[in-house]
Amino acid sequence: MMEMPIVPFLIIFPVIMACLMFVARAENVRRVLAFSGAVVIMAGSVVLAVQWFMNGSKLMTLYVETEVADHCILAAEILLMCVVTFLSFKYRKYWVCLLSIIPTCAMVWYELSGSKGLAPEDVMVRSDGIGLLSGVVGEYHIYIDRLSVLMCLIVGVIGGLIAIYAIGYMQGYHNHHKDVEDRSYYFMTILFLFLGAMFGFVLSESLLWIDFFWELTSVCSFLLIGYTREEEAIHNSFRALWMNLFGGCALAVGILYFALQYGTVSLHVLVAMGEAKEFGAATIAVALIAFAALTKAAQLPFSTWLIGAMVAPTPSSALLHSATMVKAGIYVLFRLSPAMHGTTTEAMIAFVGGFTFLATSLMAIAQSDGKTILAFSTISNLGLMVACAGVGHPETIWAGVFLMIFHAISKSLLFQDVGATENSLHSRDVEDMHGLIYILPRLGMFMFIGIAGMFLAPFGMLISKWSALRASVDERNIILVLFIVFGSATTSLYWTKWMGKLVSHTHLTEAKMNDVTKPTETLSLSVHAVLMVLLCMLFPLLSSIYVNPLIKEMFGKATGVLPDNILVVLVAIILLVFAVPIISFVYSRKMTFNRKGAYMNGVNTGDDRSFVDSFGERKTLWLSNHYYKDLVGSRKLMKPSQIFTVSVLIVMLVIIIGGAIV
Repeated sequence: MMEMPIVPFLIIFPVIMACLMFVARAENVRRVLAFSGAVVIMAGSVVLAVQWFMNGSKLMTLYVETEVADHCILAAEILLMCVVTFLSFKYRKYWVCLLSIIPTCAMVWYELSGSKGLAPEDVMVRSDGIGLLSGVVGEYHIYIDRLSVLMCLIVGVIGGLIAIYAIGYMQGYHNHHKDVEDRSYYFMTILFLFLGAMFGFVLSESLLWIDFFWELTSVCSFLLIGYTREEEAIHNSFRALWMNLFGGCALAVGILYFALQYGTVSLHVLVAMGEAKEFGAATIAVALIAFAALTKAAQLPFSTWLIGAMVAPTPSSALLHSATMVKAGIYVLFRLSPAMHGTTTEAMIAFVGGFTFLATSLMAIAQSDGKTILAFSTISNLGLMVACAGVGHPETIWAGVFLMIFHAISKSLLFQDVGATENSLHSRDVEDMHGLIYILPRLGMFMFIGIAGMFLAPFGMLISKWSALRASVDERNIILVLFIVFGSATTSLYWTKWMGKLVSHTHLTEAKMNDVTKPTETLSLSVHAVLMVLLCMLFPLLSSIYVNPLIKEMFGKATGVLPDNILVVLVAIILLVFAVPIISFVYSRKMTFNRKGAYMNGVNTGDDRSFVDSFGERKTLWLSNHYYKDLVGSRKLMKPSQIFTVSVLIVMLVIIIGGAIV
């Protein structure tokens, strides 16, 4: 088997960069190191993909003998437990540390007990002859296929761009937040550590390694959310921590139960046994790990941790919401999808995902804060991905993969743009972005592209929703069909309101000169925008040469979803999409010099913002969206939605575990 030294490099190099970030207190030195490190990580993920393709795009299982690495991971897991325990006592959240101590001690006991993996005669081969069903003999620790390579590209490229963006953003952030101690070195340290943890997570075949990197991402997100150390930040960071650690407990229980029953900690052996539907312990383990993935993917009733993450600086929001953290939960569910198909676990995951998609889409309508809208939108779209994974049909996984790709790029672009806009306008409220495409043209256009990517044709998010809807109809899952239809409608409503604000032009406004966006921020935003447009134009090509083979790897077959001859139509539509804001911008700039002012209910004061009424009083003209806060606000819907989903999960888990044991 060909060795790939790039694999350990991708995991270890970000950790080394994290250490350098921590000791590099000189700002100029840290900037150079961060930029260089981000570029190397991006290049490394591309090198991994190239090497894998040159090797024939075959499934690869690597590294059987990893005794030193196992010891290091075990020590690091104990260290994480100590960090969580210390901070829990420091901030008097004593009970939270138990969620780390109990599973960590259980994992340490298992690893030191000397349990062995499968014997060669226990290895099973797929009945259709395509690849290995179990994938391992003697417990391989690294597994590389199309899904893991895709995840590495998302983590490496999008995560690297976020790191580059953070270089300039953190300087502007502290210029406008004088009350927050400048610990940019600490922020960049955790950011790079996070990237290393995500590479380890998506490349690991060993469930023990997956458990460790799961815990590491949970602790990193906790530290990023609590960056400002303000009361709200501390509260929200601990909420994120305990919810993710709670999921980690379910993950640990599932792993240990499966390992003690069958003597293996191979992810693909677990999926194989779950797919066979003949192994009760595998069925229980799949259900518990899938439940854990719901917490990481911020699905109801665990969605509030991701909403609370908005208190952190924008790069951490982009990191948590797009390329990393939440995608870890989606990745696990995609892996488990063949094992869930046709089971009660499938029904549980599909229902919770579909309900989350609809409920959080409704809550997003009532929001006017840009980052909060993005947070609810993230949870909503993750819900649709979860539902796709739960259904477990090749067509829904096809849709889910494209949802994941486009969501990662679009949402990272939007979070970064909102952060840059906030630094320039000193506000991130959508109502204050009126005419942004004329006031701050660069940021306005980037935001327009990001929003278009989330809900307009021909961008992949919309096409993927169509595919998910079609598959749900084919599966005769009427409830999921209703969730997708009404969730998509509400999604269109809040995105249309925001996009309308960007291109609205009711007054004579010149471009403002207070665009304080740093060059590194502009670079990241520009690359994101170009990637979004290119992916849209190359959508059919990506489907045929990568995603369809990925589906075939997972299910042994691939269902054609997108006709190959649609490329010309997509290119034509995308040109029309971007023609609208460009023509609007050029036309409005021309009108600025030719017109005297718009008609109002009185005498126009000359700026198209106010007028003098018939009583001689000056009135301001307001143009505002309606947000239905009293009807679908989070205060109205969040608690009932959480109670409902908690009830569903409890009932379904009891049915699954009880049925498997019996």
